[in-house]
Amino acid sequence: MNLLWTSEALVAAMDGRPLGPMPEGISGISIDSRSLQPGDAFFAIKGEAMDGHDFVTAAIKAGAGVLVVAEGKLPSLGRLTAPIIVVEDVLAALEKLGVAARARSQAKIIAVTGSAGKTTTKEALRHVLSAVGKVHASAQSFNNHWGVPLTLARMPADCDYAVFEIGMNHPDEIRPLVKMVRPHVAIVTMIAAAHLGFFRNLDEIAQAKAEIFEGLEPEGAAVLNRDDARFKLLDKMAHAAGVEHVYGFGENARSTFKLTKCELHADHSNIAARIGGHEVTARIGAPGRHMVQNVLAVLGAAHLVGADLDKVASALADLSAERGRGRRHVLRHPQGLITLIDESYNANPASMEAAMALLNATPVTGEGRRIAVLGDMLELGDHSAKLHAALADLIVGTGTQTVFLGGPEMRALAQALPDDIKTEYRAGVEELKPVLLAALKPGDVVMIKSSKGIGFAKLVDALLGKYPAETTSKLT
Repeated sequence: MNLLWTSEALVAAMDGRPLGPMPEGISGISIDSRSLQPGDAFFAIKGEAMDGHDFVTAAIKAGAGVLVVAEGKLPSLGRLTAPIIVVEDVLAALEKLGVAARARSQAKIIAVTGSAGKTTTKEALRHVLSAVGKVHASAQSFNNHWGVPLTLARMPADCDYAVFEIGMNHPDEIRPLVKMVRPHVAIVTMIAAAHLGFFRNLDEIAQAKAEIFEGLEPEGAAVLNRDDARFKLLDKMAHAAGVEHVYGFGENARSTFKLTKCELHADHSNIAARIGGHEVTARIGAPGRHMVQNVLAVLGAAHLVGADLDKVASALADLSAERGRGRRHVLRHPQGLITLIDESYNANPASMEAAMALLNATPVTGEGRRIAVLGDMLELGDHSAKLHAALADLIVGTGTQTVFLGGPEMRALAQALPDDIKTEYRAGVEELKPVLLAALKPGDVVMIKSSKGIGFAKLVDALLGKYPAETTSKLT
């Protein structure tokens, strides 16, 4: 078994109390008994909805090597057949283990935050850095108060690079997390109206994102979007946090990581960029202007951690979009093919603009139509109705003339769209599903976009169920 932690190091890092004969060590860490692998340590974290202590029996059945449980819960657990490490608080113990993982690591660490593009940028970094070394990165978008320490604790001692996504929807959430991660490079992808319901304005969102600078290692670097309206504010806050090395990426002439040429195609992009004095050309396998912007940050960060830029740039050619974040499927309709663009994981005004641009750049065939299937953007507070109605500006005058809308907030957009755009509005995903399934024709390109909580991934699954995917495009 390839050990992630020896039992001795595990106990010491968490100030735990071992009960029973300990194994030599553990091969992984799990907080979910359903996905636990034999030999993993199971951390019985108490969440808002569930308590991991209720699943220790399931964890044992799944082959847990060690159980990490809270002292206060021990009496109610009865006799357990697996080794146990008893701690005061399980989440706090996981945090301690994460800090210990960071302390033992020699890896170059990159942290990513921003209002949109965090996970895409993190996955692109994982992909390209894998061409030059051993990479550890967070699973899915594990970017919160338990996801970041879990990702840290899972970091192998021998990785060359590690990439962490750090998110927030309130002030003071990034600060404690980045101080555990202690990155060498911190990327802020962009500032936009995400989680605006918890902030007064975009400047406050920028200030919360700027907490990432406080955890940078000495001599660390901040990588900021030079094309973003809040660049100057972020630059000022980075310097106020003591960051001496602040770099910009984008088309702006003063960018350190500067786009010099860009050709956008339906299924890829070709770019040229100046990265810290190096001229780099690359084909980016995942399409979209927003993807180009993310890649500039990726190339800049790779340069700053000393990666071979030629190998990194070559790896971009087979970069593919993640499920829910632009992944494309070619569906077999009885009379032809339909292109499905899956953007169902997240939505805010900035990512809606990027997704609509992607849809409008995708060619249709025959009598096909460009169809936007849009669901609510969540956490916009008092700004919600205005921001949903404003999406009409992204649609009017484009090649998208057919729109399906779902969710209470999307009613504002339905009312704002002119009569010449064919619009179907339904209250929610279940009401929308049969209408959408019945409407699709061969040659159509359909893009599904919403906040995750609206459940539009069900529409993606319904389409994949009705029309088998011919391919999942590796070029996107």
